[in-house]
Amino acid sequence: MSEYRTNILIGSAVVLMSKTIAVWGSPRSGKTTFSVKLANAIYNRYKTNVVVLFTDITTPTMPVLFPSAKRDTLFSVGKVLTKTDITVDETIKNLVLIKKKANFGVLGYLCGENKFTYPRFDDVKARELFDVLKTLANFVIIDCMSNLDDSVLSTVAVGEADEVIRLASPDLSCLSWYLSQLPLVAGAERHIQGINVPDADICAPVSDVRSHLGEVSFTLPFSREVKQQFYEGKLFDVVSDKKYNTVIGAIADKVVV
Repeated sequence: MSEYRTNILIGSAVVLMSKTIAVWGSPRSGKTTFSVKLANAIYNRYKTNVVVLFTDITTPTMPVLFPSAKRDTLFSVGKVLTKTDITVDETIKNLVLIKKKANFGVLGYLCGENKFTYPRFDDVKARELFDVLKTLANFVIIDCMSNLDDSVLSTVAVGEADEVIRLASPDLSCLSWYLSQLPLVAGAERHIQGINVPDADICAPVSDVRSHLGEVSFTLPFSREVKQQFYEGKLFDVVSDKKYNTVIGAIADKVVV
C-alpha cells in the first residue's frame, strides 16, 4: 500500500496540469459504474494518474465497490474532511489504492456512515479537498449524488468542475426528473449530455428521451459483462465488451483533450 502511495506522490511531481470531471445525473442512471469505467479508460489509454471521489453519503459507495475488503483496508473521505486543514499526507492516508494499478486511488464513505457521522462542512472545505486531489492526480473524477442538496461535494463539483458529464437513463422517470430538476442547476448548458443504458430493456424509449434532452453527445450501450462486474464488486476489472469499450474510450478522449 505504501509503495503505491509513494508512486502517486512521485507522479504528482511531474504533473503539468490537472482536470476535474464531475459525473452527475438522474437517480439510477449508472453514475457510479460509469465513473469507474471512465476512470479505467483514462488510466489505461493515457497511462496517467487518476483519483475517483465518490460523494454519496446516503448509500456509501466503498462497500459496494469493495464488498470483500476487510474493514481496516478501507478508509473514509469523511476523516479527511474533519481536519482543520486538508493536507496531502492526510488525503493519501485515506486513499484506497486499486491493486495492480499504480497511481490509481479512490475516496468515498464507508458502510454505516451517514450525514450525521461527521461534522458538517462548507463549500470552502470541499474546494480545499478538490485542490489537494488535483495535486495528486492528473484527472480527478467526482461521482456526484443526484440530489445536490444532499452533498456539498456534489454541489461544488457540478458547479465548478472542468467538465460535467450528465447521465440519463432511457426511461420516463428519468425524463420527468430532468424536466423538474435541470432548471435548478446553473451552467447546465455546458454539460456533456449522455444516455447510459444500465439494463437490457429492449423497450426502453431511447429515441424519445433523446428528443426531450436536446443535444446528446453519446449513448453508452448496455453491457451484461459490466452489470455482472457491478454485482460481484469487480468494476475495476478489464471489460472485454468491444462495443462498450469503444464508446467509453471515445468519452475518455473527449474529456481528456
